[in-house]
Amino acid sequence: MKVLIIGGVAAGTKTAAKLKRADRSVDVTLIAKDKDISYASCGLPYYVGGIIEDKSGLIVNTPQKYAAMTGVNVVTGIEAFKLDSENKTVLAKDVDTGEVSSYTYDKLVIATGASPVVPPITGIDKAGVFKLRLPDDAVNMRDYLKNSNVKKAVVVGGGFIGLEAAENLQVQGVEVTVIDFASQIMPNVIDPEIAAFVQKHLQKQGIRIMTGVAGQEILGDSAVQGIKTTAGELSADLIVLSVGVRPNTAFLQDTGIEMFKGTILVNDKLQTSLNDVYSVGDCAMVTNRLTHARQWSPMGSSANLEGRLLGQILTNIDKEYPGVLGTGIVKLPNINCARTGLGEKQARDAGYDVETLMAVVEDKPNYYPDADAFITKLIADKKTHKILGLQVIGQGAVDKMADIAVTAISLGATLEQCECMDFCYAPPFSTAIHPFVQTVHIMLNKLNGYLTSITPAEYLAGKADGYRVIDASLKPSIRGALYVDLAKVNGPIEGLNKDDKLLLVCAKGKRAYFLQNRLKHFGYTNTLALEAGLTFSDVKVKTTAKLTPEEIKAVKALGFLQDKTTGDKFNGRVITRNGKITANESKVIAEAAEKFGSGEITMTTRLTVEIQGVPYENIEPLREYLMQNAGLETGGTGSKVRPVVSCKGTTCQYGLIDTFALSEEIHRRFYKGYRDVKLPHKFKIAVGGCPNNCVKPNLNDIGIIGQRIPQIDYAKCRGCKVCMAVNSCPIKTLQLVDGKINIDDKHCNHCGLCVNKCPFHCFDNASDGYRIYIGGRWGKRVKEGRALSKIFTSKEEVLSVVEKAILLFREQGITGERFSDTIDRIGFENVEAQLLANDLLARKQENLAAQKHLVGGATC
Repeated sequence: MKVLIIGGVAAGTKTAAKLKRADRSVDVTLIAKDKDISYASCGLPYYVGGIIEDKSGLIVNTPQKYAAMTGVNVVTGIEAFKLDSENKTVLAKDVDTGEVSSYTYDKLVIATGASPVVPPITGIDKAGVFKLRLPDDAVNMRDYLKNSNVKKAVVVGGGFIGLEAAENLQVQGVEVTVIDFASQIMPNVIDPEIAAFVQKHLQKQGIRIMTGVAGQEILGDSAVQGIKTTAGELSADLIVLSVGVRPNTAFLQDTGIEMFKGTILVNDKLQTSLNDVYSVGDCAMVTNRLTHARQWSPMGSSANLEGRLLGQILTNIDKEYPGVLGTGIVKLPNINCARTGLGEKQARDAGYDVETLMAVVEDKPNYYPDADAFITKLIADKKTHKILGLQVIGQGAVDKMADIAVTAISLGATLEQCECMDFCYAPPFSTAIHPFVQTVHIMLNKLNGYLTSITPAEYLAGKADGYRVIDASLKPSIRGALYVDLAKVNGPIEGLNKDDKLLLVCAKGKRAYFLQNRLKHFGYTNTLALEAGLTFSDVKVKTTAKLTPEEIKAVKALGFLQDKTTGDKFNGRVITRNGKITANESKVIAEAAEKFGSGEITMTTRLTVEIQGVPYENIEPLREYLMQNAGLETGGTGSKVRPVVSCKGTTCQYGLIDTFALSEEIHRRFYKGYRDVKLPHKFKIAVGGCPNNCVKPNLNDIGIIGQRIPQIDYAKCRGCKVCMAVNSCPIKTLQLVDGKINIDDKHCNHCGLCVNKCPFHCFDNASDGYRIYIGGRWGKRVKEGRALSKIFTSKEEVLSVVEKAILLFREQGITGERFSDTIDRIGFENVEAQLLANDLLARKQENLAAQKHLVGGATC
């Protein structure tokens, strides 16, 4: 028997290998368009991030190695372009020469996979625009990152690959924004409330997420400088296109093969509508294992399984492909997300009588190091108690939760059959009752009526409107709610009628259930427990109660300072990255001020925009609105590196350096990069483009001032009675002495105004640089900073000094003192010597890991 396989990678190579192992006599030929036939496409983002160090790690098998190992005849660089199913012939051409060749078969396997969808965005041919499908894509992207000094990237598409690309770009020190046209990230993969939780988490981790936003045009000349979107322009040095894939099946259009939206329809034997033609992998449309409806699942895992099964079917082994569950997992910064089976809407659309549960259970005993929790959405059928789907997020091994669910769903297990599953237990691995089994227990409690609860999605939809919130946490956690100490409930609660509508809320949902159990015993008939509690939902209670100092302090850390004239309203600081904002950002800030504040906006002396008069309950909605619509954050308070401020730099007639570029780099490295680093006090940075000092760099903890140092050619000086250079010097450090030009180096501020002023070319040359002042401050005790003795000539030198100053302050400062106090205490010369050496950088990790300054000294 002669079998021809079109396509390699996962499905094609797996089919061929299994077929040859099952029957060595079969003549198997595999033709592939790409030179690489077997590579780890799912590993490409991790090559970009440097986790996979060498490209060779991406190549599973070379054509030569694969052919020798399997006995398959492998031909690469050949693209099939015509199928004649009646004559069982495939025409293909050499991708380099165009030479046409003909291949005959007894059985044909189409495993041509899929290619990235190219969205209709103008300018995608510019340098710096990448897809992630082939090893060369990842190699080229990592090279571009290294060679083009990429600082900002925009990922178009919030699916698995797009989010993995975002994480790995961030690992490389790039500031990342993800945009997606859908209303949520990972659309059609996880349910909306799970997606919203993950999105908030990613934004806290520094990855900007904007949903409901479409890309329109790549900006820049020959290379990427930004992207125009429906939400305005986003600056970027690199663009990743990851909006999905499309089956590689165009060559089959006139063959009569049955297809749907480009996918090849196959039956449970993986046969197509054409005789002796089969299809597997990303180009094939299989079925859903639960509903038996058609489902496209372009995943490496299912491609391998389909290929292996088809290898057996082709040797007349009687097997059937049961379909897919759409199982998937993604690793993200400090959180993992997995899913399998049906989502809630899918299950309802399929006709199931659906019950859902959101549960928070520990992944290991809480006393064990690195213990965390699984937040799990379990979907089951009310009538049969069979598990239909599961979605889980957490820092730990979410794969084992999803994999157990895969097993249960595949075997048609009921919740009761999972109730006493005897899983492994030891503290490093699990809790005594496995987290999956705990989740099953909670679902059974809900189905059996022991737990009467409301899901986070139902809470957001208003199902608990009219209910009084009861705080069942270990300690009071919900402002304005009645706090009930579970341990003290031994009868009816004073002030609560037994027919009152009560919403019971705690941190994770467990104590709320325990309280509900007691209240039911004492005759309370109308209680709801909020599933997943405050871990998942932001519960607010309208109240006139006075804010506590803890509540005021908590929102101050988010950039909201109490308005002393009102007491219950706040002024929120919007981080504008050195005072420069786009027209769209300005529009969104204005809209936010109208929607959530008093409608007034002010500018602080640090060039930060403040939205005035924001009620306490509007703080989180305001923050979400700013991030979602413009990617803007609030903050800039606390004992940390503060947002950098700069003057207009080279856009000003006196500007000597590009202050915006430098200040954005400082913002990225030290405000963003050091956002979790606690310092003795606040640490302010300012960048001035020239010695005019418009933003007062020398009154900051560290200030950088652009310099232009004239290189005087004294031989060309003619001692003119009226010297143009002397007249141009605003502080009179240039003078004619004995008929020759003289410069007072001690007092020259290197403003550069004398450069090119001499008609005889004495001042034609100059070197640009940076002067750094340390230990300045304003406020109650104003102090001017002192300049380091060296004039720095490179931006990297300046950035290094800034980092060393922060590290020195953290390491040697005393909690509560300003940087100027630290300098005074240990001596300017000592500090300068440390800033010009590299010892501070050598012990950086030890310094940052130290538990220091946990209660900082900043009051605002």
